[in-house]
Amino acid sequence: MSGLFRHLEAFGALLLAVIWISPLVFAFWAAFHTTSDAVNFNVAAPWTLDNFRTAWAGAPWLKYFLNTFLLVTVILIGQFFVTTLAGFAFAQVRFPGRDVVFILVLMQLFILPEVLIVENYVMISRLGLFDTILGVGMPYMASAFGIFLMRQAFKGVPIELHDAARVEGCGWFGILWRVYVPLARPTYLAYALVSVSTHWNNFLWPLIVTNSPDTRPLTVGLSIFGAPENGVNISVISAATLMSVAPLLVAFLVFQRQFVQAFLRTGIK
Repeated sequence: MSGLFRHLEAFGALLLAVIWISPLVFAFWAAFHTTSDAVNFNVAAPWTLDNFRTAWAGAPWLKYFLNTFLLVTVILIGQFFVTTLAGFAFAQVRFPGRDVVFILVLMQLFILPEVLIVENYVMISRLGLFDTILGVGMPYMASAFGIFLMRQAFKGVPIELHDAARVEGCGWFGILWRVYVPLARPTYLAYALVSVSTHWNNFLWPLIVTNSPDTRPLTVGLSIFGAPENGVNISVISAATLMSVAPLLVAFLVFQRQFVQAFLRTGIK
């Protein structure tokens, strides 16, 4: 009976994997074939790169890639700064109401980002950051998930190392930088992977707060590129989609082992 359950579990996992990857497989197939051949699954049809040439010429993709890279970099730097200080405070600094404040921070996990779009839009407009990279990334810099992750990582640091650093004359920031941050590198790597992949694919908020190609990320550029008024060509749109996700796919394939090890060390599932 246990063998049957193992086979059923393996079959279910394989079926879910096929369902999950099937859209990407179809996009890959359509990107290298004409629309008619892609839709009809003509196996004998010749492969072509014309769709990529057409897609590349149809939008300022280099600018979109640069905007997206700057966006995820700005968000990640801001998140590292905020989550490191907040996580260390909640893990090692005793102050009145610490547990209550931490619970309030965790409540952010139960609030969908879409609920705060109007308030974020008003705040960004007041700060004069509308249609800027910083304006797109600012609402995501105080991450409750990141604060919780760093707190758990810092709480796992042996207190003897903390005390030894205090004896050597280090202040709070010295202890944080020389003891806690180096020991939490796997956690930083794992969180960086989650953050970059999430904000690389973010769509709704950048769509609302950007108006020009100078600040538009890949996801928004791809949606405008594939808008019905511009003509719908499945093969060209699939080629543009592959170009958009290619950096993440290449990074995952190259650093797959490091990715898995980072997640296992931090316990992210």
